Formats: sequence, structure tokens, C-alpha cells
Amino acid sequence: MNHDSQDDAADTNDPVGHPAESEASMLHHRRIRSFVTRAGRVSVGQQRAIDELGPRYVVPYAPQLADWDALFGRQAPRVLEIGFGMGATTAEIAATRPGDDFIGVEVHEPGVGALLKLIGERGLGNIRILQHDAVEVLEHMIAPESLDGVHIYFPDPWHKSRHHKRRLIQPKFVALLVSRMRPRGYIHLATDWQNYAEQMLEVLAAEPALENTADGYAPRPEFRPVTKFEQRGLRLGHGVWDLMFRRR
Repeated sequence: MNHDSQDDAADTNDPVGHPAESEASMLHHRRIRSFVTRAGRVSVGQQRAIDELGPRYVVPYAPQLADWDALFGRQAPRVLEIGFGMGATTAEIAATRPGDDFIGVEVHEPGVGALLKLIGERGLGNIRILQHDAVEVLEHMIAPESLDGVHIYFPDPWHKSRHHKRRLIQPKFVALLVSRMRPRGYIHLATDWQNYAEQMLEVLAAEPALENTADGYAPRPEFRPVTKFEQRGLRLGHGVWDLMFRRR
């Protein structure tokens, strides 16, 4: 992603502003976090959505397993998205896959408000939101072998070599993700930084519980829409790399 406005930078679904929820920080012995704190202004419309729809669609963090069947009001395939940014891609995927439920994790309030606004506008009942660190959500609120899919789109690339250790896609984090995935569940990653794509491929290929569904990088699946920012990047000659792995 390139770096545009603050609103762009808050959107992980937007390959023009590497957002914060999908940002790694520390190794396990120092405590992994999935984001860095970044300020953001909540618009009037976003605040209204938070006030009116938050009580229904935002799940408070608690250090115990959540009853997702009760929270969604049904049993359905369940997909976790880490770092949904301003939520446009999340809403689009949820609208085109009404039979699946989506758990979106994002720490930044403008993004939470933006997705809630889209939920209200589009009448989406298959999304629930957690405004909390994704690592703690995975550790405490998601049961082992319960996820059918994981989406992480355009996480912060930490493009300077000395910052690569802060990237989210690291072996220990991937192992945690895999432990929460059902057999044959999938993990779908996307990035517009080739160096990060290479690291993602190396890390996922080294995880013994995963198998690549493609020979290297995968074609973009139909369910992941191309955002206007991604289209702009592609017109400028920027590459985008998708990876699709399944749990054995």
C-alpha cells in the first residue's frame, strides 16, 4: 500500500494505506499485539452508527470463549477477518456470502463506526465486530478448530528491513491462527508489497499444518473485491499478491 489520507490509512481492505489492526509488534516472549495505536476522527455518521447499532453488532471483549452460535443466532461457517479498516471489503464479502458469518476485529473506532454504518445501510446480519487486539481475541474468545476461514488483507508491511520483525505474519502468530481453524479451513492473505508477499509465502509454506492451494501465489478469489485504491495501484503498475492456504 501507499500512504494517502488518514482515512485511507485506516482501511486494511484498501491497498493504499496500510492500517493498523493488522500490524504485528512483538515476539511472543515480549507479547504479540496485532496493532499499533493510531489516532482517528470519528465522523458524525460513524458515531451515530456506533450508538445505534453497536449494542447489537459489537461484541465486548471478555477473556473467555464466546458463544458465537448465540451471538449470530444460528450455526453457520465462520470466518475471522483481522484488521478490516473502514470495512468496505468486509461488507461486500458478507453481502455476497449470506450463508457465512464474519467476525471482524479492528481496534480503530472510525473503522468500527464505518462498518456499522455499512451494516445498517445494507441490512447485513452476518457480521459481528470486536474492537480489541486480535491476538487476545484468538487466544481467549475463539475455540480451537472452530474457524472455517481467516482473512487478512493488506496488513502493514513495515517496509524498512529493521522493522520486518513487527510484521503480523510470523510463524508463532500463524501457528495460533492454525490452531483455531478447522481441518480444511482456509487462510487468505493479500498484500501489495512484494517483499512481504515473499515473507508470507515462506512463513505459510513452513507451517506443517497448512498446504498451499496454488503453485506459489494464488489468483484473487472472486469473493475478494478489488477496491478503488487497489485499482488505482494496479493502473500505476503496482502488484498485488494473494495467498490461499488450507489446513490439512
